[in-house]
Amino acid sequence: MQHLRDGRLGYVLKHVQNALRQAMDERLGKADLTTPQYAALTALEHEEGLSNAELARRCFVTPQTMHSIVTRLEDEDLLRRTPHPNHGRIQQLHLTDEGRTRLAQAHEIVEAVEAAMTSELSPEEADQARGILLKCAEGLANLEGGREE
Repeated sequence: MQHLRDGRLGYVLKHVQNALRQAMDERLGKADLTTPQYAALTALEHEEGLSNAELARRCFVTPQTMHSIVTRLEDEDLLRRTPHPNHGRIQQLHLTDEGRTRLAQAHEIVEAVEAAMTSELSPEEADQARGILLKCAEGLANLEGGREE
């Protein structure tokens, strides 16, 4: 781990992100979900009625990739599409009861992964880390041409 201690902040962040993604990928299978599917369901839990394009932006994937994710989730009855009341071509996405049940199971799995990730931190350090990372995101959003999601 010494190479991480001496590394650039971006490299350390990428290493942590990769380790987090791998841990989530390995464990979310117990809920029969992938990490991108979990991200999509979580986004819909926070904001029902998103379009495919809006959901793709929130999950940091292309609309084409999100279309594949949404199709699979719909096939598994985890979400449903409804016509937008004002825009005939836009479909709104909503969690189903089964989607909410599966998401609750997945939240428990992800909470356990995050607890392991922060197991070497005190609660105060975990709060500080969250705050620092949010400030880093804000700094990048303020770059010329940058934007915050």
